[in-house]
Amino acid sequence: MSARAIARRFGRVESFHFFGRTGAVSDDTEQSALLAQSLARHPGDLEAAVRAFRRSLFGWFLRLPWGIGFGTLRACLKIGLGCRRSGVRSAGNGAAMRSAILGVAIADLGRRRTAAQAFAEVTHTDRRAVEGAVFVAELAAVGAWEAALEVVSEPTLKAALARAAALAAGGAAAEAAARELGTSGFVVHTVSFALFCFLRFGDRPLAALTEAISAGGDTDTIGAIVGAWCGARHGESGLPADLIADLQSGPFGRDHLRELARSLAEGTPPPSFSSVRALARNLLRIPVVIAHAFRRLVP
Repeated sequence: MSARAIARRFGRVESFHFFGRTGAVSDDTEQSALLAQSLARHPGDLEAAVRAFRRSLFGWFLRLPWGIGFGTLRACLKIGLGCRRSGVRSAGNGAAMRSAILGVAIADLGRRRTAAQAFAEVTHTDRRAVEGAVFVAELAAVGAWEAALEVVSEPTLKAALARAAALAAGGAAAEAAARELGTSGFVVHTVSFALFCFLRFGDRPLAALTEAISAGGDTDTIGAIVGAWCGARHGESGLPADLIADLQSGPFGRDHLRELARSLAEGTPPPSFSSVRALARNLLRIPVVIAHAFRRLVP
């Protein structure tokens, strides 16, 4: 939705609006969880973890998730057809939205960058998409944008990130930054505006998320990246407790994500979840999604 439509419909977004006041994660967080699950299953074997992620991603695709990007959709179809190289030449943000978990899970710099590239190329092979994903992981790891920028060499992306940092340092309003940087699903827009929100408002996670959402465009992905960076900086205790409490449980829900984080931190097997329950949940979402879609047509 546009920033104007969001302001007219919801005002300032500081609570959930999908299932009433109950929160549900989007495809961005679900893919991050699949990536974390693969790392937890194969902590010392990157190739095995990437293969596990490919299999998990295709299983996730078969459960009919909502919000999947076109690049990721094509990659999943290639996985299903048995293609050895599933990544597509897309500059979308599907790889970047899930890679922050690599920054907090892998301490070694060289291994982290290699892993970020390998997991990105499961779905996206465009240089901007891959380097955007590596940057997201690196900023989650080091916390300083200047150090994270060292992993970026693609000129367009590097210039956009530098401009985002300059706008944040100059105290620009989010509305002005959104107009200049863009808020679409193009990875250069997504990651640069996410960086602006994080640098400008990251000491106050709810404010950072609210500004990201209020700007319109690909709000779930921009919000997911900003939220992941805020989580890496502050931990769960620094995030809005009421929103976490209102997040649904079940597959990819609050309790599952906590258990998954614990397994990564402690080196224990990841928690399991019911694929049947996940599919049933996705099917039950269909009328809700359709209702929201029709509601958007109402002035």
